This record gives sequence, structure tokens and C-alpha cells, in this order.
Amino acid sequence: MGLNSTEVAYGFGQMGSMISATTATLTPPTGKVFVAITMLADTVFNATNGLVADNNVAAGLEFIGTDDAAHDLALSPDLGESGVGGQVADTITFPKGVTIYGRWTKVINNAATPIMLYIGE
Repeated sequence: MGLNSTEVAYGFGQMGSMISATTATLTPPTGKVFVAITMLADTVFNATNGLVADNNVAAGLEFIGTDDAAHDLALSPDLGESGVGGQVADTITFPKGVTIYGRWTKVINNAATPIMLYIGE
């Protein structure tokens, strides 16, 4: 027997999606976040606020971004309890077909390459 869990569904992008091929600022609906982004072409996000993560550092939840490096010594001063070695994603080219997962409150594409964004809580 399967379990129909709205908690799981809402956390994994079943609250809607959007597609964009623009350099405009993309934001999810109020109270929601982007939980996954699929690259429909090779993609580089804007170096400033291109991926703004919804981090909860106190709980050890950090996500990749273009302004802050998740799980690095600056954002994670607990000396490794939350992990170390993460880098800023401001120059990384994400290849076509790759999906990244996390929690983002704002996305800005560096070029007008198409991406698909999935919305969750």
C-alpha cells in the first residue's frame, strides 16, 4: 500500500513549476521556495544574487548559492559540524540536463538559457 504524504509532495516540487529563458529575477510565490532547478541548456547563474539560498545555518541546513558558499568555514563557523569545503557557485557552468536540489528564494540566470524551476514549501 502506498502512502500519500502531502508533506513529502510539497517538499519536492509538487506545488507548481515555472520555465524561464530570461535574465530577469525569478521568485517563488510568497511563503514558498524553489526546491529544484533543471538546466535545459548549459547554464551559469548571475554572480550576484543568482542563486539566493534559504539557509538555516542554526539547523545545519545550507544550500549552494552564488553569494555564499554552503558548508564552508565562513558560513559554518562550527568548525566542521556542518561540513567544510563548500565553494561559491558564481562561475560554475551547470550542464544541460542537470537538476540541482536545495531551497532558493531568488534565481537570476546569467544568460537567457532555459531552466525549469520547481516550487515547494
